[in-house]
Amino acid sequence: MYYGRHFVTTEWDRRLPLHLTSIGYTDQSPIHREHGFQSFHWLHTVEGSGEFTVNGTTCRLQPNQGILLKPHVPHSYVPDPGGRWSTWFMTFDGALANPIAAALDIPTMTPIGWDEDCPLAGVHEHYRERIGHSFDFAGISGSLEVYAFLSWLKQYGRSSGQPSLSKGHERLTPIYLLIEEKYGDPDLGLGRMADTLGVSPQYLNTLFRKSWGISPYQYLVQFRIQKSKELLIAARSRTVKDIAFAVGFQDDSHFVHTFHKLSGMTPVQFRMQYGD
Repeated sequence: MYYGRHFVTTEWDRRLPLHLTSIGYTDQSPIHREHGFQSFHWLHTVEGSGEFTVNGTTCRLQPNQGILLKPHVPHSYVPDPGGRWSTWFMTFDGALANPIAAALDIPTMTPIGWDEDCPLAGVHEHYRERIGHSFDFAGISGSLEVYAFLSWLKQYGRSSGQPSLSKGHERLTPIYLLIEEKYGDPDLGLGRMADTLGVSPQYLNTLFRKSWGISPYQYLVQFRIQKSKELLIAARSRTVKDIAFAVGFQDDSHFVHTFHKLSGMTPVQFRMQYGD
């Protein structure tokens, strides 16, 4: 049932943005690391529970909860008294491990949880079926595995009671559908989008910024520009003014200005460069 693999790390591996150093599913015993672990270390509970102490703070890791540690951070963890604690772990390093984790904005040194029906809940089973040969996870293959796992953490993980990114996107689905169907309507704006979701414009702004880092109106404008690029290439006989109106701009000069701001070129230049 349990498994574990530790991978050979070459000089070439160390130059990769990410590289996998170990992965496993185990019946957890007490651990105390006064000087931390030498690489990034992820640990989560599959069954049972245990206490994890880092930075002077102790937390209990229940099923579907885990924690990501940076290298060389002192920590310790121990199963609950009289209980069995099954955990899954992944350790990784790489030339860009720290900036990639930071860019994905994955919390470290704090518990991360997820829903029972998301891929993270079954990741220990996923790898049990694939872990037969260590060389399958060497080099670029291992790098891709680490990035895929971090992407799952970003998409499905949640901390401090906040909804996961996937839940945030799911809640905004009516807005995505509205923009897909009505982007050509110049009257489509923040108020109408907020009414569709049944929230205030201010709260809709908050939801969008958490999921995308931009406002819903900025998302709409970028969507319109992307649609205009499709039309510029697919319908070469249509004028720029006609396309501007088709994607929801009321003024073609505003369209040209916005297109240039977002694309670094005018619509005509884009058509000349990509139209063939």
